[in-house]
Amino acid sequence: MSEQNKSNYEKADEEVTPQEQEFQPGVESKMKPEPIYDDPEYKGSGKLKGKKALITGGDSGIGRAVAVAFAKEGADVAIAYLADEEDGDADQTVRDIEKYGVRAMKVKTDLREEENCRTLLRQVADEFGGLNILVNNAGVQFPKKDIEAITAAQLKNTFESNFFSLFYLTRESMAYLKDGDSIINTSSVTAYNGSPGLLDYSATKGAITAFTRSFAQNIASKGIRVNAVAPGPIWTPLIPATFDAQTVEQHGSDTTMKRRGQPAELAPAYVLLASKDGSYMTGQTIHVDGGDFLTS
Repeated sequence: MSEQNKSNYEKADEEVTPQEQEFQPGVESKMKPEPIYDDPEYKGSGKLKGKKALITGGDSGIGRAVAVAFAKEGADVAIAYLADEEDGDADQTVRDIEKYGVRAMKVKTDLREEENCRTLLRQVADEFGGLNILVNNAGVQFPKKDIEAITAAQLKNTFESNFFSLFYLTRESMAYLKDGDSIINTSSVTAYNGSPGLLDYSATKGAITAFTRSFAQNIASKGIRVNAVAPGPIWTPLIPATFDAQTVEQHGSDTTMKRRGQPAELAPAYVLLASKDGSYMTGQTIHVDGGDFLTS
């Protein structure tokens, strides 16, 4: 493929340098290069006009890309994030949301705590005057080569961060969501392919996938749709915050498309599931993984 014909996504993949971060879930502003989260070729058309959305893990990575795409489509967007280290990323995401003429809100909170989930939803609904879209996207992963190395503390943290928070938020969102609204969960290709070095993480993503299918059936009579997106190897802060520099450099090279994906490449799938375009979809998982699912 000539340089002229290469996409911006392919060029960005080639520019990634070996790198690591010590803090999880990671800081986007420290990545080289920073991920592509706002595709200038993606033009909003009012698909989410007047909607109110909450995105967990929305300060960076996939969550940031979804927040920007929702804003382009006319939604007011609240983002939730975990720690002080992510303040700068969250501020940037708020600026990116607001430049599309909609309202933005950021909340720093630990969603492993049940009461914090309840409080977050109340804050967003009070600020925006309601809630229509819940995107459960926050997550962590801590690779270990052997099961003996996974402590009870790690197992508890991974499930509380990835699944318990999703469950709490979904349960509490029932006080706000109504007919025509949508819940979108972030699963993973690891729920389908497995991952020998991410035993607890892949287990949480399997739980998310099963919960998505089950809750979609449970809540269908209320007109609320529940779906998921299963990313493959995507260039987000979680990658250099998880793996060593050599693994980061090779990240995504074993997919069918031979590259990692960019957050902006996932955002349209979330828009589809949040909008009327996905009105006949529930209990489904959209795979955005460069063909990674095909290579197992």
